[in-house]
Amino acid sequence: MGLDINVMAADWPWLGEVPPGERLSRLRRAWYADETGLWDHDAPVVEGDWEWPRGPGGAFFAVYEFRGTLGSYKPHFWAGKRWESVREHADPLTRAGLDTLLVGLVWGGLDGEAGHVDAGFFHDDPAVSYGVLLARSPDSVRELATTWERVRPRIGGLREAFDEHAADSQGWVADFDEFADLLGQWGRVLSETAGRGWGVVGLSE
Repeated sequence: MGLDINVMAADWPWLGEVPPGERLSRLRRAWYADETGLWDHDAPVVEGDWEWPRGPGGAFFAVYEFRGTLGSYKPHFWAGKRWESVREHADPLTRAGLDTLLVGLVWGGLDGEAGHVDAGFFHDDPAVSYGVLLARSPDSVRELATTWERVRPRIGGLREAFDEHAADSQGWVADFDEFADLLGQWGRVLSETAGRGWGVVGLSE
């Protein structure tokens, strides 16, 4: 689980005007562009905020910099594991909402088999879509954003159960505040992306 993850909001018409097999390369070319991309450029990274490319690429995508993750996928993975430890102690509405939200983003579900890539977003051939950890279309993003808004007021009710059944001072997402903060950041990603009618992409580079 030494993966990194780069979570991006991506303009759907811009990606959608090329065939699925060409969308990932289009996004990567814009990201890596020498003068107008984001890769290795010298602008300071602000955690908990969006990073926009310079030049025309800024109209088509942005990367969200999660706080406290160092760009690693591990906190997102462990948020799912913490949820497994606490979900049976959540009320039914909270459980259903967070099941839907986390399965849609980073959690493999109780059987570990849930995928996070919408069919047809990129090419379905793994060799063509190598490095894609998450790809949600605008429709999926809107549904997940709606789920987030429903469950967000209920998350605070998990604190006691989390402290008792899921906290681990030695691990990632060690306590309830870290768990709630990570969820809140995903909520921001979903809400802002849904408001633009864009998709959400998570890439490992």
